[in-house]
Amino acid sequence: MMQALAQRWKIWKQPSLMRRLLLAQMGVVALLWTMAIAVLLYDSYEDPELLKYDKIFQTVTAIAQNLADKPDKQQETLAAFDAALLETVGDGDAASDTSPVMQVWQRGKLIYRSTAAVPVILNSAPNLIEAVKAGGREWRARTLASPNSDTSVMLAEPSIWRLTVTVMYRGFYLLPLVISLPFLIFPAWLSVRLALRPWRQVSKETSERGPADLTPLSYAPPHKELQPLVQSINSLLQRVRDSTSRERSLIADAAHELRTPLAAMRVNVEALKEQSTDEGQRELMGNLLRSNDRAARLVGQLLQLMRSDAVSDNALPVMLSLDALVQDRLAMIEGLASARGVELELVSDERVPVLGERESLVSMIDNLINNAIKYSPPGATVMVHVAHAGQLALLTVADQGPGIPAALRERVFDRFFRNPDQSQSGSGLGLAIVKSVVDKHGGEVVLGEAPGGGLLATVRLPLAVADTPQPMLCS
Repeated sequence: MMQALAQRWKIWKQPSLMRRLLLAQMGVVALLWTMAIAVLLYDSYEDPELLKYDKIFQTVTAIAQNLADKPDKQQETLAAFDAALLETVGDGDAASDTSPVMQVWQRGKLIYRSTAAVPVILNSAPNLIEAVKAGGREWRARTLASPNSDTSVMLAEPSIWRLTVTVMYRGFYLLPLVISLPFLIFPAWLSVRLALRPWRQVSKETSERGPADLTPLSYAPPHKELQPLVQSINSLLQRVRDSTSRERSLIADAAHELRTPLAAMRVNVEALKEQSTDEGQRELMGNLLRSNDRAARLVGQLLQLMRSDAVSDNALPVMLSLDALVQDRLAMIEGLASARGVELELVSDERVPVLGERESLVSMIDNLINNAIKYSPPGATVMVHVAHAGQLALLTVADQGPGIPAALRERVFDRFFRNPDQSQSGSGLGLAIVKSVVDKHGGEVVLGEAPGGGLLATVRLPLAVADTPQPMLCS
């Protein structure tokens, strides 16, 4: 439980563009709401609607004049009108800090006021909306006197600071945000997710690329924000592709150039060995010949790797019989297996057609079988199986050698990588060649453990369609 919570917390702590955009949208909503409240408060302060309606003043004046001879009725009616006035502005409490205040004078005497908590408010001049201080507070007040009597009515509203504090204190500002923001999260998340679809499409195409696929991205977004990113990725892919091509050409040229001096060295060493009668010198020359063989094999594997990498995706494939091709290569390698005391055994279905490039497939088969022979002990059997597997052609090679640990079965496909615990010498290119050829032919290669111990290499290639118009070639 604690581990799951820790994992979720780790995921939550990880920076997220989606979360940043959501928070930005929530921040914008809060900012707009704050600005709206500020504008409303400022507008109510600069242009108070209650104070500019003359009809309110005239109605209060008429009540005071008409009921001047009935003080009780006058007070009752003024209080009822005051309560109705408070209700129209949304506050039924006369003692509230945001409530307007009404004071009525008649014959120079204060006959009514909304609350005793607010002292007498006097304007400097009639019919003028102005800021007046009373009771240690600021008010926006207006006094209107009757033109034909001695009755005057004063209406006042709190200052903008008092209105602001009250709005904040009573939750008129925070409460709408607290209620509305949770309901806005899902629409905001949905809008951001929909807006980021082109970004996800670029990310998906990039993530689906294999290490050998350096072609430009096929998705060309029309959005000006994404165009520089896609152009930068394509430019990087082009530079890597050019660099890889130069590297491949350099390795191929170097391998070609090395074959001639290695062959000449071998011829000269063999001649010297034949002429020498000193056993010590003959042993040294034998070691030199073995080193020459290893160097020649490395050069040959480098050339095979360059050829497999150079197979064009647009090249016209040829229909080949995989079972016949494997049988032919086993016959060629039989001598090597016999020299090492290893037996080769083939189990094959008839007619397993594949589309491909012959030389590359030969390199793949040779490397798989040579590796199996090399790592198998004397007296062991290398099992080779060719079969149909649905729409795929299946080739498996199982040896009885030490195998490869599960943790290294992906890394051994890297060029020049070898199992650190391996006692046999090698270049680390055999399985890299196999992987390159299989990838170029749209298949897959998987390493596992053979039933009797050792390594099991499984290659799956697309099975050729029977009516494909290419000629069938087996060798």
